[in-house]
Amino acid sequence: MAVGALALLLVGIVVNKEKSSLVNWLAIGLLIATGLLVVLQPADGIIFNGLFIADGFARYMKVLVIGGAALALILGLSNAEENGIHKYEYAILAVLATLGMMVMVSANDLMSLYVGLELQSLALYVMAAIKRDDSRATEAGLKYFVLGALSSGMLLYGASLVYGFTGHTNLSEIVIAISNEGRSVGLIFGMVFLLAGVAFKISAVPFHMWTPDVYEGAPTPVTAFFAMAPKVAAMTLMVRLVMDTFSPITSDWQQIVIFLSIASMVLAAFAAIGQSSIKRLIAYSSIGHVGFALVGLSSGTQVGVEGVAIYMAIYVGMTVALFACLLSLRTEKGYVETIEDLAGASKTRPFVAAVMAIVMFSLIGLPPLAGFFAKWQVFLAAIEANLYVLAVIGMLASAISAFYYLRVVKVMYFDEPRSDFIAVPGELNIIMAVFSFLIVTYFFTVGNPLSALAHNAAGSLF
Repeated sequence: MAVGALALLLVGIVVNKEKSSLVNWLAIGLLIATGLLVVLQPADGIIFNGLFIADGFARYMKVLVIGGAALALILGLSNAEENGIHKYEYAILAVLATLGMMVMVSANDLMSLYVGLELQSLALYVMAAIKRDDSRATEAGLKYFVLGALSSGMLLYGASLVYGFTGHTNLSEIVIAISNEGRSVGLIFGMVFLLAGVAFKISAVPFHMWTPDVYEGAPTPVTAFFAMAPKVAAMTLMVRLVMDTFSPITSDWQQIVIFLSIASMVLAAFAAIGQSSIKRLIAYSSIGHVGFALVGLSSGTQVGVEGVAIYMAIYVGMTVALFACLLSLRTEKGYVETIEDLAGASKTRPFVAAVMAIVMFSLIGLPPLAGFFAKWQVFLAAIEANLYVLAVIGMLASAISAFYYLRVVKVMYFDEPRSDFIAVPGELNIIMAVFSFLIVTYFFTVGNPLSALAHNAAGSLF
């Protein structure tokens, strides 16, 4: 990936900005080739003096990260000019961000963890503000940069405390040090700051404040990228830290994860109700789904990690379909901005409206759609761990969230059309068809293989 990114930079400079579609396609090819390499040539072990670990869990999450990144790039191909992402640098930044995420997923040391995190973040800051002549995009980039720097500082402070009280930066050695010496107040403080830094990256409440503004301000294909790959990478980091590094002090980190989970589910359920902007609605929706994924992690069991792995895969699938729908609904004036802009979409674009409705029902968690099985898996883990209150709060939050998802369906199907939508690009039709089919037939098609893969991935941590 690193060599490929540098080669793409040379190609971009030589062929210049007018041929950015070539760099885009080469970047997508590079991501697919890397994904195939990860799957077809599995390697297990620890390299670079313990800085980097390759195991089943890392492999599973890397495939999700690479898949999410490649699909986000494909989503932006047909309308790069309008979104300001026609510059060849965009695809290269996406590849470098993905490289950072892959380092995060395989980090086995506080140092490599931070290097991966910053490589991802620095590329994402630029991607958010890549449409330089748009004040909202530059504002989104600036907000993300300032708050991202704050979170990095918290993470580094936590890492320095953990190092100070254990004497190690290697995650495997930190576990041994905690087991031998027991917990101390300084170590708990370090863990809290470390998890707060990671919680910012997954946009869990109360570290979510950047998400609605950045999602709304950034160009839509960039928002799609933000909503998929970085979330998976940061969630992997959270899982590895709590299940592996801080496993001797489970009762301490469990309280933090349960709080993050409840706060994210409840705030997202209520805050999204008053939103009129479709992208802000998606931002709060993503905060809520992070909360649901953390329900599984709260259990501290292998079933819980399995639930998180399945949840993230289904979440990526639903998000791809959702953004494909959004990018398909364009009027003469531009892209749909508010929920009201979707009015009457069922009459003018019946296929897109049908896919959008399927995705909304899946996000609520209605059976037999994929979203139901994602929530089933994490709630099951919570109930097995006797976290009944957490599971009940999750179900209630899910019921409340049904209101704003169903409002989108109501506007598309029952309101009168306001304007005509322009024809849908071919590749978006294919993505919508494939992912809506998988969401509807999840139980009969990908359900069992995905469960088996998630089971093996989670097993590698225990």
